[in-house]
Amino acid sequence: MIKHTKVLMLASMLLFMLVSCKKDEAVPAKTIAALVTENANLSLLRVAVVRAGLVETLSGQGTFTVFAPDNTAFTAAGLGTEAAINAVPEATLRQILLYHVLAQEYTSGSIPSATTELNTAADARVYVTKNSNGVFVNGAAVTAADIDAQNGVVHVVNKVLMPPPGNLVQLAQANTNLSFLVAAVVRASQGTTNVAAVLSGAGPFTVFAPTNTAFQNAGFPTIESIQQADPNTLASILTYHVIAARVFSSDLTEGARPATLNGANVTITLTGGAKVKGNSNNTASNITSTNIIASNGVVHVIDAVLLP
Repeated sequence: MIKHTKVLMLASMLLFMLVSCKKDEAVPAKTIAALVTENANLSLLRVAVVRAGLVETLSGQGTFTVFAPDNTAFTAAGLGTEAAINAVPEATLRQILLYHVLAQEYTSGSIPSATTELNTAADARVYVTKNSNGVFVNGAAVTAADIDAQNGVVHVVNKVLMPPPGNLVQLAQANTNLSFLVAAVVRASQGTTNVAAVLSGAGPFTVFAPTNTAFQNAGFPTIESIQQADPNTLASILTYHVIAARVFSSDLTEGARPATLNGANVTITLTGGAKVKGNSNNTASNITSTNIIASNGVVHVIDAVLLP
């Protein structure tokens, strides 16, 4: 009888252990906040989360998806130290971080192919692309996917995502390196095509945005020289820099020839870095900065003016 009782007790203990293991497997023990705190490669994100007052949120109940920029991403964004992060106004930092958070859990397997538009906790949209090269958010690569947490899932990304500051025109106006482009848009809008109105419209658009130096190298040494140019000629050139779709760097393919609002095509090459070439350019323009989000599209900065 005693032997039988011991067998039953042993069986009960084994059953309890099996059930406990299954529960542990089904429910991750750590919250998103805890995972971020313990990951040395996310130490700058941890500083930002604390600064923005989001520890409690990311420790709480929910089914969140967090796109977590790694330390290299923070450094590239000019936020490579605790001091730099703490210098950002708390409200601004909070809005940036909430732009990395979705209120619903999305594993990499649940994300459909092509591009999906999703709303963030910052009440602004991000665009998740899944293709043969991987998963991307606003063109930024997911470098580690599906880190399971008690209250959602974490995907590590290689770039800090910035919420859109406004439409494409407003974005350009806020960038001092694009002041010649802004002047060209204003002057072009005085002709038969209101380029400013087009780029402020619903879109979506992709703009290859020449820098101030690019305009100077193209024969416009000053903003005054742009203001004296023929507006219709400028409109023809500027609309040659615009594609009527939202095209991230992760969407660019070798030899692609997308049509522009001008009606002519540009040529994309990826060898030696992403480039775009106009039909009348002798050489291709380097794409020097990618995936700058506007409310109605995306901007890629280039180092030469494209000529139809």
